[in-house]
Amino acid sequence: MILTASTSEAYSFLFKLLCDPGDEIVTAIPSYPLLEHLGALEMVTLRQFALEFHQRWEIDPSRVRETTTARTRAIVVVNPNNPTGSFVASSEQNELAQLQLPIISDEVFLDYPLDARGSTFTHDDVLTFTLGGLSKSAGLPHYKLAWIRVSGPGKEKAIAALEVIADNFLSVATPIQVALPEILAVAPRIRAAISSRTRRNLDHLRSAAIPSMRVLPVEGGWSAVVRVPSTGSDEELVLRLIEEQGVVVYPGYFFDFASDGYFVVSLLTAPEIFSEGMRRIVSMIPKG
Repeated sequence: MILTASTSEAYSFLFKLLCDPGDEIVTAIPSYPLLEHLGALEMVTLRQFALEFHQRWEIDPSRVRETTTARTRAIVVVNPNNPTGSFVASSEQNELAQLQLPIISDEVFLDYPLDARGSTFTHDDVLTFTLGGLSKSAGLPHYKLAWIRVSGPGKEKAIAALEVIADNFLSVATPIQVALPEILAVAPRIRAAISSRTRRNLDHLRSAAIPSMRVLPVEGGWSAVVRVPSTGSDEELVLRLIEEQGVVVYPGYFFDFASDGYFVVSLLTAPEIFSEGMRRIVSMIPKG
């Protein structure tokens, strides 16, 4: 296992390990936009395939295969995805492993199931890098410690190369490493409190939704996607909510949704504030 100061730094290390300038990483949309910036800093190109929404958000292996080229060096999955909250199902993991490309599985939200329970991405036949960190697993983003767990063929060689990269940056502070055992001991209580709040807010979101709003299925994580009538751009809706109602949500385009009519809410908000925020949002959504 390799320690880093954040999962952002973990991505940076892995892009350095796996890619030369101009090489490509394949990943899904909708997704959190951080990867695009991290790739650009390493002169790595992101090639994106779309998740498909049926009864849940799904990975179509044929879309992934069509997105890869001779310069593809790895596939990134976020398990569960941010913002869709969809886990990478076991069948999807098997199909991705068959592509025989290294897998980077970002599992910072894996400890927060909502309507389903996911599993870590592990396959003996493909080199896999699994990411986690205190930011989510202990609710401590300011403590600046994350990790890369390496498995599969070529594991020893990959760890040796990552150690060289890590030794050149020396980014993880000694005090946080010394405190880590105690932090991990209290982390389950922190996760339980966060899970209780996100489940409560998700229940309220679903009960508060009017017929013209659809709360899309969410299997895990801290966010929920809401589908609403598209009477203008997502940006216009979000700005109106801020200016007229004092409510902040994320517009769908922020996560590369293919069309307008989506916004994303955080389930971390204090329940009484979340409830009032939803009341104000509902007042702004067309009823028909």
